[in-house]
This record gives sequence, structure tokens and C-alpha cells, in this order.
Amino acid sequence: MSTSISRMSRIAGAVTLLAVMGCDSTAQEQPVNLESTEARLSYGIGLRMGQRMAADGMAIDVAAYAAGLADAVEGAEARLTDEEINTEMTAFQERSQAEAEAERVAVSQTNLEEGRAYMAEMSGNEEVQTTESGLQYIVVAAGEGDSPVLADSVEVHYEGRLIDGTVFDSSYERGQTVTFGVTQVIPGWTEGLQLMKPGGKFKFIIPPELGYGEGGAGQMIGPNATLLFDVELITVVNADSE
Repeated sequence: MSTSISRMSRIAGAVTLLAVMGCDSTAQEQPVNLESTEARLSYGIGLRMGQRMAADGMAIDVAAYAAGLADAVEGAEARLTDEEINTEMTAFQERSQAEAEAERVAVSQTNLEEGRAYMAEMSGNEEVQTTESGLQYIVVAAGEGDSPVLADSVEVHYEGRLIDGTVFDSSYERGQTVTFGVTQVIPGWTEGLQLMKPGGKFKFIIPPELGYGEGGAGQMIGPNATLLFDVELITVVNADSE
């Protein structure tokens, strides 16, 4: 353990040296030799830490950062108390959360307005039908047989897109159909599937209240996103036949 600490201290010291040299506005930046393993590791640690801080939106005073690192490694007296440091960190977290929430609200409102405009435009298309709930759909192929009910399961092929055309999920790309219960999906799907027949192909236009709402889903489906789906109903598995 002591050997690891000693080694990390040397690494931290090297990172500090690099940071100080890179921040001294009164002198030209000194060349850094990255030929040794320790130097390369030190530079790598400093670079990765800087990248994470930048990604977190932290405005870093590199000279002050280097001074804190040097004081810690050298065992010098801290220039700020734990209480002062915690106060600054808490304030930063609160600012970051507030900024993230403000951005989420802005994106949510933009998505809502753009989705409503898109659906209003689509409502003028004679092929588009709109249900009482607000689901829009286009019948590409009617299919034959009985429509699924809430208790059934279905086998489908599908592709999901945002209104800008971005594909966020596709069973076609995976080359494999998906089977699930009619009630195991978002409300727009549950409603739309019951309008279909085996062999049928529909296009669903799903408003956020019938999709993932204000929460969105994953990295690609933002808050209040309107969703477009191409859906092909392969088979219906009746609950009574299982």
C-alpha cells in the first residue's frame, strides 16, 4: 500500500508540474518530455481528469487546481477549510442541477411545440386517421384476420424514428422480430396494435402523452418527443391458445 501511495504521489507531483508550467502566463510554456512511462501516465491522468471536469461543465482555474494538488502531495497546510471546500462543491452541484433542469425544460417545450406542429400538418393528409386519444395512424396494408385484444401477445417488426428522421430503434436492422404483450408497451402502441390485423402494416404517429411523456427514454428519446413508428403485425398469439 505504501509503495502505491508513494508512486501515486510521484505521479501527482508530475501532473502538478505540468499544470503549473501550462498555466504560468508570465513565462513561455515549457516543453514536456513524454518518453518515460511515468511521464506518459502522469500526463494521461491529468488529461483524463481535465476532460471529465470540462464535460461536467466545471470552469477550472488550473493554477489553483495545481496548487491544491501540490499542497496535498507535499502535506502542506490546506488553504481552505473542509467547510469552505464543501460549500463550493455544493454550490457547484446546485448550479449544475439548475442548469440541467433549465435545459431539460427548454428541450421539452421545443419538442412539444415541434411535435404538435408536425401532427397538425399530418392531420391535413387524407391518409392519416386520428383516434379520440390523439393517436394518428396510416394504414399501409390492412392485413387479415382478428385484431389482437389486451390479453393477447403479438409478434411484430418495427422501426421507430423521431420527427427529424433519426432512427432510435429497429427490429429490421437487428433482423429479428419481437414478441410482447399488447399491454407491455407504451399506450400509443397498445391502442394502435388493436386496430391492426395479422399481415397488416401501419404507420403510427404517437404524441408524447401516449409515448414516453416528459421523462423521455434513454439517450435518444427526449422529453415530450413525438414518435413515428412503422409497424408490421406478423402474428397474434391469443391468450386462450397459450
